[in-house]
Amino acid sequence: MPSPAAVDPLSGYCAVTRTFHSLRAPIPLPPPSPPLSFPAFAFSLLPSPLPAHAAFLDAATGEAVPFPAFLGQVRALATALRAHLHISRGDVAFVLAPPSLHIPVLYFALMAVGAVVSPANPALTAGELAHLAALSKPSVAFAVSSAAGKLPPGLSAVLLDSPRFSSFLHGPGDALVMDAAVMHQSDPAAILYSSGTTGSAKAVVLTHRNLMATRVLPGPAPPGEVLMLTVPLFHVYGFVFCLRPVMAAQTLVLHTAGRFDTRGVLAAVGRFRVTRLALAPPALLAIVRAAEDDESVAASAATLQVVLCGGASLSPELVRRFSHKFPHVFVSQVGIFASYIRVL
Repeated sequence: MPSPAAVDPLSGYCAVTRTFHSLRAPIPLPPPSPPLSFPAFAFSLLPSPLPAHAAFLDAATGEAVPFPAFLGQVRALATALRAHLHISRGDVAFVLAPPSLHIPVLYFALMAVGAVVSPANPALTAGELAHLAALSKPSVAFAVSSAAGKLPPGLSAVLLDSPRFSSFLHGPGDALVMDAAVMHQSDPAAILYSSGTTGSAKAVVLTHRNLMATRVLPGPAPPGEVLMLTVPLFHVYGFVFCLRPVMAAQTLVLHTAGRFDTRGVLAAVGRFRVTRLALAPPALLAIVRAAEDDESVAASAATLQVVLCGGASLSPELVRRFSHKFPHVFVSQVGIFASYIRVL
């Protein structure tokens, strides 16, 4: 880390390292040397006793998973991963599924036993998935039935919509199973994939410490935080945002519908009293157009205080149009940043 004098106080640029550094205060993190997994770190931040409110909500069905049930499912699944599937530290798990309440549980359970989570777009072709699998070299896959047929031949798969997987979630859980594997903060926690817009898709490794560093949400944090996520959980944007609220004991509403439906999303914002809405620029444009066509649209989002937009740049004109219709909502363009990433 360069000395403060070497960093430009206006831009954060350091001529010595040729690197831009954040001008914000450092995020409080544990020392990097002690063994610690991201799930163990995240759960250590939760209050005791556990909050009774929902950790995750399905926007389509209203089904809720309270924090005690969420931790119970993570422990039960982690125990099953070890006992029945023999998954251990360093194993790469390919995940091929649309958003659901099971996916955050699966992500946390896999990382808790030292496995590396590698989610991919279930809409990809078999050839595209074969390319991704060649990069990450998974030893097991978790997929919904509709996508499992596209997995590479020979890759063992667990169906997420099967009675077997459901039994894993509700089986006996060993509270010590997540402490059994000694994991370093520099160990891989996830392998995510680039979109391939500048060539073939690439695989990027995120460590447990990378994920610990995402604990702070941008923008002012209102009390009674309820965040709604409308982006895919296999993308780095959705992946990080489905993990982050757990660290702050906040409720995350998952948009589980297949396509973004403007009025459906805004109805869920009102129904679940969402304070933060995470979306992509095309979705923000759809909301602006709906509000410009119908004055009642903005009223349905009365609880909304922050919109988090990422995945692509936002035009100043779009921000202006949104702010005109939703003057009480703060717009934050977010970038999912993690240091020490490694490209495969």
